[in-house]
Amino acid sequence: MDRKYLIKRALEAQKKAYVPYSKFRVGSAVLTEDGSIYTGCNIEISSYSPTLCAERTAIFKAISEGHKKIKAIAVVGDSDYTYPCGVCRQVIREFGKDAIVIVANSEDDYREYTLDELLPHSFGPEDLK
Repeated sequence: MDRKYLIKRALEAQKKAYVPYSKFRVGSAVLTEDGSIYTGCNIEISSYSPTLCAERTAIFKAISEGHKKIKAIAVVGDSDYTYPCGVCRQVIREFGKDAIVIVANSEDDYREYTLDELLPHSFGPEDLK
């Protein structure tokens, strides 16, 4: 996996963020099992509740194209190391229990985590059996 390229795609997606209220831009890039990459940015709505995070935008784009497993996700934002929110961590868990989560400031300045490090003792599909 080319981590720098995944981060580069997330940085490109960040530029497309629609954030007229918070002005806080986030971009994400998801790597699927077959090597496809899907990007997403955060999209704000004035009533806030329907706002969609960059991570979920990218993951849902991948899922809508038939990919059900993600291998890695890169997240960039306007703060120093922008981490996925709790809801996004749960969505990542649904489609990438073993996914690598990369939080980055640039292509050369990033941190890498397993999902278990960010969401220990998580609940997933196998818990419903």
